[in-house]
Amino acid sequence: MKLLRSSLVLMGFWGAACLHAQPTSETLAKIQSTGKVVMGVLESSPPMSYAIGAERRYVGYHVELCEKVLARIVPSARIEYLALTPQNTLPLVANGTADIGCGPKTNNLARQKEVSFAVTTYVSQVRMAVRADSGITSFKQMEGRAVAASSGTTAVQLLRKFAKENNLNLNTVLGKDQYESFLMLESGRADAFAIDDNLLAGLIAASKNPERYRIVGEVLASEPIALLLRREDPGFKRLVDQTLREMMQSGEVSRIYDKWFMQPIPPSNRALNLPMSDTLKQLLREPNDKPAEIYAH
Repeated sequence: MKLLRSSLVLMGFWGAACLHAQPTSETLAKIQSTGKVVMGVLESSPPMSYAIGAERRYVGYHVELCEKVLARIVPSARIEYLALTPQNTLPLVANGTADIGCGPKTNNLARQKEVSFAVTTYVSQVRMAVRADSGITSFKQMEGRAVAASSGTTAVQLLRKFAKENNLNLNTVLGKDQYESFLMLESGRADAFAIDDNLLAGLIAASKNPERYRIVGEVLASEPIALLLRREDPGFKRLVDQTLREMMQSGEVSRIYDKWFMQPIPPSNRALNLPMSDTLKQLLREPNDKPAEIYAH
C-alpha cells in the first residue's frame, strides 16, 4: 500500500510537470520548432513597455513579466523582440506573428473576439495630463480645446463617450503612439493628453521638466491590463496563466511592480511613486481575466 501511494504521488508530480512543460499548444510547438519566441513590445509606453538607449533595449513592468514567464515556459528559446504599435498589436498577436503581446492593452469584450488575455496584471485609470499652470482640473473644462489621444487606444472612445454624455465639443487630436501624443502636449498643440494614469506618470517622469505637468480629471474608466495571446490557443493561455499565478502567489509580481512603479526607473532615474491599488492587490490574491466591462462605474 505504501508503494502504491508513493507511486501515485510520483505519478501526480510527473503529470503536473508534463502539463507545465508540454501542454497541447500550437504556439508552444512553433516555439520549440524554431528555437525562438517572438515577444511583441511597445516602444513608447513607460513604465509598462518602452525602449531605452541607442541600442533600443526594451524594458518595463510588462516586458519583465513577459520575460520571466517565458523563462519558465520555454527556458531554452531565444527571445526575439518585435516592436508593435497600438494599432497593429491585436492583429499581429491574433495571426501569430507575435507569440505573446507584452505592451499594455485593455482587456475588453470587443478585443476578446480577436485575442485572448492572460490574468490581469495591472488596473489602470484613464485620466489626462495637463500643464501644471493651465488651471485645468476637469474634462468638462476642455470645451473647444484640443485633447491628444493615441490612435488605437480605448481613450479615444472614452473621450467621445464623455463628450456626448456631457454635451461637450472636444477636439480630439490623434498621435501614432504615446510619445507623439505627449509631444503634442509639450509643444502646445494640445491642451491635454488622455490615457492610462500609469503611462502618463511614466511619460511625465521621462520628460525634460516633470514639474511642468500633472495628472488631473475625472476617471473615465478603470481598466484591466493584461498580456495578449492568440485566441485559438487555449493551451498556451493556460500555461501563461498558471505561471503568472505562481509568480503572484510567491510575491514575485509584487516585487516587479515595486521595481517599476516605486523605484527610480530609466532613462531619467525618477520614481513614479504609484503604490499598488487595493484592486490590484486583490487581483494578485485572486487572479482572474475578467474584461473591463465589469469595472464600469
